Amino acid sequence: MPETAGPVTELASQYVSQVTKDLEENVREQERVTAEIAALQERLAALQHDHGILLNMQQALGIAAPAAGAVVPAPRGKSGGARRTDTKKPAPKKPAAKKSATGKAAAGKPATKKAPAEPAQPAQPAQSSQPTQPSQPTLVELVRRYLAEQNEPRSAAEVAEALGRTYPERAVQTKVVRTTLENLVARNGAHRSKQGSSVFYTVAAEPAPETAEKAEGADPAE
Repeated sequence: MPETAGPVTELASQYVSQVTKDLEENVREQERVTAEIAALQERLAALQHDHGILLNMQQALGIAAPAAGAVVPAPRGKSGGARRTDTKKPAPKKPAAKKSATGKAAAGKPATKKAPAEPAQPAQPAQSSQPTQPSQPTLVELVRRYLAEQNEPRSAAEVAEALGRTYPERAVQTKVVRTTLENLVARNGAHRSKQGSSVFYTVAAEPAPETAEKAEGADPAE
């Protein structure tokens, strides 16, 4: 028992000290609130005294007001707002506007006015047809021109790739180019050579006009 009595006594003393401090703080707070209440009560009493004096003065002025002919506000009610004794005169009514004959006509359907006839415009001469755009070169011509500019044989894929970069709007296809090259070879417009499994083409000498026309006629639809 002597061993456990020490910690218990120390804890109890701490509680006693804390309770004592809380009581002192509570007493000080009560004194502060009491002082504030007393001050507010004195303030309230002074306001009530002033209110009584003002009511007496207002009543006295209200009795003397009719003799002086001046408009004096009535005594204040509970809400503290002053009631006005004077009454507002009703505003004179405006005479009703008489509808004139023109006003009645305006209230009805508006009269439709005919727009003045526009003067007849002279007939414009027929526009001339747009100038025809120059015809674009055929695929045969493009293939021959490309092969003529090369110093070594080219395959159909190389020709199609080069023409596709130069003329992207034509959507050149390798299959169509290969067919065109074979037609040129058949018309002696190009030479074909094999290197292993690959086929290469070179341009031939300029063929006769009839041969060129036949080669162009064999050009497949693009």
